[in-house]
Amino acid sequence: MDILFIADPLDQFRIYKDTTYAMMAEAARRGHTLYACEPHHLAWTGGAVEAHARRFQIVGDQQDGHRDVWYAAEAASTRSLASFGAVLMRKDPPFDMEYVTSTWLLEIAERGGARIFNKPQAIRDHSEKLAIGEFPQFVSPTLVTRDPARLRAFQAEHGDVILKPLDGMGGMGVFRVKADGMNLGSIVEMLSHNGARTVMAQKFIPEIKDGDKRILLIGGEPVPYSLARIPQGNEVRGNLAAGGLGRAQPLTLRDREIAETLAPVLAARGLLLVGLDAIGDWLTEVNVTSPTCFREIMDQTGFDVAAMFVDALERAVG
Repeated sequence: MDILFIADPLDQFRIYKDTTYAMMAEAARRGHTLYACEPHHLAWTGGAVEAHARRFQIVGDQQDGHRDVWYAAEAASTRSLASFGAVLMRKDPPFDMEYVTSTWLLEIAERGGARIFNKPQAIRDHSEKLAIGEFPQFVSPTLVTRDPARLRAFQAEHGDVILKPLDGMGGMGVFRVKADGMNLGSIVEMLSHNGARTVMAQKFIPEIKDGDKRILLIGGEPVPYSLARIPQGNEVRGNLAAGGLGRAQPLTLRDREIAETLAPVLAARGLLLVGLDAIGDWLTEVNVTSPTCFREIMDQTGFDVAAMFVDALERAVG
């Protein structure tokens, strides 16, 4: 089938670690035809949502994750999203109004027959930070507010806390404030824009030393390995983008309990791929925009996450 990937520019991919590339390579191996565009290439014509997309092929040795030239693309052409066998929304955040607009356009396309993964409404309805609120049994003490006084009271109660914005990614804007409250006022002012923006505060989880675990759910089933992203040096953030070291490991009993509770619920909403974040025994985020970590788990364990994903995609489109 023809598969359209809505993603960042192909020439910016770092294929040795890119999850979208892993999906593309597996789909191409099975004989599917690949197309790519960016969100600004979408347009609603009044009748249908179209994409100005390029057909491309993967070239070179797929085992060489550092090759300079990895694709060959044709000239872009315009076609309806409904004409593709599947459309994969893989654009990285920020989750700003342009991202929201993309989900609205994709919803119009969906009503016209396009098969889109993850489901646009489900992407939009699941704040990656706030979605944990649906599953409080798995969440450590947490406060979401833009009231600086409540944030200060939360830190006074719990001592060691993490503060972060609701729209960040890759560990951006994440701060730890210890029991002495050093710089709490300025951090709260900055993150909340002096009370104008909402902030998340969570009790610090010491198990971060063992990694911020990414648990993947595909087609309503957990991948049997997580990727523990371990902070390095004096860093509190385990995100790979912030320099964390990724270590693949089997799911713990608690990981599996969390995953098996959330997986069927989220899959029923049209979320084919979800990346849960967990520290120790606690769920911290539910990532639905462009979850990653396929390559690291595949390289370290031999488990073919990309094959599991394309299997699920093929089942979903029938």
